Amino acid sequence: MNVAEVINVDKDILNGTPVFTGTRVPVKNLFDYLEAGDSLNDFLSDFDYISRESCLAVLKMSEKLLIDTQIHESINR
Repeated sequence: MNVAEVINVDKDILNGTPVFTGTRVPVKNLFDYLEAGDSLNDFLSDFDYISRESCLAVLKMSEKLLIDTQIHESINR
């Protein structure tokens, strides 16, 4: 999945907050659930119109951002 298939940023939808494509559900909600100790299944249960594949794609994109060497270089400065 590419980013546009999973995440939409539109100034007319929640003032440009990144949302799951085709919804008004902020991507941040997924991280809020996980941070609170809820499972991915809990999130999917509450937002059953968002696919597991979309959630996993967001997590994978986040992982790639964190392991990017440029991020590591900026942290170590």
